[in-house]
Amino acid sequence: MLIRTENSDPLKKKTKSLCYFVAEKSDLPLGFPKTAQKLTEAVREAVKETKAKLGAISIIHTHGLIAAQRILVAGLGPRHKITHESLRITSGKIAKKISEIGLDEYSLVIPNNLPVNGKITTSAIVEGAKLSLYSFDKYKKEKKSKSPNLTILSSDQKISSIVSKADTVSDGVIYTREIANLPPNECNPAQLAGLAKSLSSKNKLKCVVLSKSELKQKGFGGITAVGQGSRNEPKLIVLEYNGKKGDKPIILVGKAVTFDTGGISIKPADKMDEMKFDKCGGCTVLGIMKAASELELPVNLVGIIPSVENMPGGESYRPGDIIKLYDGKTAEILNTDAEGRLILFDALSYGIKTYKPKEIIDFATLTGACIVALGANVAGLISNNKKITDKLAKSSQSTGEQVWQLPINDDYMDMIKSDYADIRNTGPGRVAGTITAAAFLANAVGTTPWAHFDIAGTAWVQGGSKEKSYNPKGATGFGVRLILDYLSSP
Repeated sequence: MLIRTENSDPLKKKTKSLCYFVAEKSDLPLGFPKTAQKLTEAVREAVKETKAKLGAISIIHTHGLIAAQRILVAGLGPRHKITHESLRITSGKIAKKISEIGLDEYSLVIPNNLPVNGKITTSAIVEGAKLSLYSFDKYKKEKKSKSPNLTILSSDQKISSIVSKADTVSDGVIYTREIANLPPNECNPAQLAGLAKSLSSKNKLKCVVLSKSELKQKGFGGITAVGQGSRNEPKLIVLEYNGKKGDKPIILVGKAVTFDTGGISIKPADKMDEMKFDKCGGCTVLGIMKAASELELPVNLVGIIPSVENMPGGESYRPGDIIKLYDGKTAEILNTDAEGRLILFDALSYGIKTYKPKEIIDFATLTGACIVALGANVAGLISNNKKITDKLAKSSQSTGEQVWQLPINDDYMDMIKSDYADIRNTGPGRVAGTITAAAFLANAVGTTPWAHFDIAGTAWVQGGSKEKSYNPKGATGFGVRLILDYLSSP
């Protein structure tokens, strides 16, 4: 999809479909010109058809009365409930409808009287349109037809730069989805490392990949233990982006278990195919690094992705094992399906020791307990720093990527103390599973400002996921837009 902007009279715009938004209890679309008298009654009828319900669409043919061949009217719901998220969803609905009827281009009017922030409005519209037309068809013989191009009509003179940035951010999300959707036979740790190297060669990124022997030699006990049961050897992928000379970096860590059987503590067969999505945290980091470098953000970033395949086998680690993690702490293994925290611990402690960052943020499809607690539409957030969480909350609001902060204190830290080692990799029974997993990670970060995202429910469309036009089936790319907004905000 190519997206461009114009400051022109909508009635004189030659386009196959001229698209407008409409709010409930309005008889005409927002920004519809009063000079279009010959079409006014037909447009009013179109508005009545949709009742301006969120995402409802009606199309009328103009029969040559204006330059556009059609007028499309799309509902936004009640005016007092219009948000950037409702604009994002409706923009996606419009794009899908245009594609469905076989048009190769369309134009969309952004009115001046929307009751929300204009800059974020434009970004939301671009994101909704572009992301809704994504389809993972890499392995299908019949490919999806080419996406229609979009012209945004607006009187805002600064809109071009906003559109360009939103377009780049959306590309980062699509890149994340494309990798996260790859099947495990096409994306093992070595192949994921290859994708990271390819990304670095095309962008202003430095990439280093540590092999199994290097990981063992350097003391990455968590990554080594989890990966030792698979013939596909573990990797540690490190990407660096330097956009602000002399500044301490922000570290982004992403869990990338390219397939998770649970190991010796094997998972049930039902939905095990979805465990290809256990690499989504790492894919999120790749998408952020890609977009940040293309946007030339004035920030230094380090992306660290521990990647393993968790398989049962003669060399697999076992419940009862005690392993030494990167910072020297020992961990008692009670469940081999609680593997993500082991590899993240190594990556977090390595990042802090090596780069001495000003803050560190991690992303992981870490616990099923997070889905039980928050459902499939809200990510869990745990942090030791209020300044970070306040800023993340604002970015969550702007991007529609919802998060909910959970507590962490000494009581939770005590729940992962071990009788035989420094810590153990699960808490007592099924209680506070998301928080005790984060408490395990907190042992790695210490006092470094830190935020942990548990994206187990939001990383892909699953049972309980809210239908969103811009999130087709498969990986969602959750976190990319939120963090890029966070990194771009003062």
